[in-house]
Amino acid sequence: MLRHPQFDPVAISLGPLKVHWYGLTYLVGFLVGWWLGRIRARKPWSPINEQQMGDVLFYIAIGVILGGRFGYVLFYNFDRFLMDPLWLLRVWEGGMSFHGGLLGVMLAMWWFGRKVGRSFFEIADFIAPLVPVGLGAGRIGNFINGELWGRATDAPWGMVFPQAPDALARHPSQLYQFALEGLVLFVALWWFSARPRPKMAVSGLFLTLYGCFRFLVEFVRQPDPQLGYLAFDWLTMGQLLSLPMIVAGLALMFMAYRRQVA
Repeated sequence: MLRHPQFDPVAISLGPLKVHWYGLTYLVGFLVGWWLGRIRARKPWSPINEQQMGDVLFYIAIGVILGGRFGYVLFYNFDRFLMDPLWLLRVWEGGMSFHGGLLGVMLAMWWFGRKVGRSFFEIADFIAPLVPVGLGAGRIGNFINGELWGRATDAPWGMVFPQAPDALARHPSQLYQFALEGLVLFVALWWFSARPRPKMAVSGLFLTLYGCFRFLVEFVRQPDPQLGYLAFDWLTMGQLLSLPMIVAGLALMFMAYRRQVA
């Protein structure tokens, strides 16, 4: 049995200014994504150039923050919002949703595409391989904070999280998600998009793989206490929101390659 290292969530403290590790992981994710995006932008088939990467990064950052926060409120804690509407604005109290962030990023990509005269899927296919970098960095931030731990386990790598309301060894599900949603998803998408693919295919693969990975990890991740299990004593909100991603991803890939054959 392992114990969580209990990292200090504050990485740098300069008087009243405190920089948290969680914020730094997001920053690293955006910077690495920007660097990799500039590499992709040099390809002859790229829909944007290197100079536009800064602009698209700004749009995506806004989409992540606003979409992630609104998604968490809507999908996971709407009752609290009804009791305290200003809680929506207190982002420092925590609460971000990937699925909400994804919707925010999709809207941002559509908006940016209109600005530069590119279609939504041209931008989405370009951005999709960069997203796992941010996802992986965010999961490391979750692990440093000792949050979003997994369900109890007797596996030898089970970890005790002091922030949990008990002393049970739990799955370090943040690290599972870092490995699957970060490393594996990045390698798969980077390899798949290394040469031109039919429009929508890269986006479809992203949705399919992320949805599958998230659905599987939810079996060992502790459900949100305010929601618990939605049905069957195992279905979580994360799984419910991932199912449409899987269906949409498979549909996009089918349409992409069907159009290519036609």
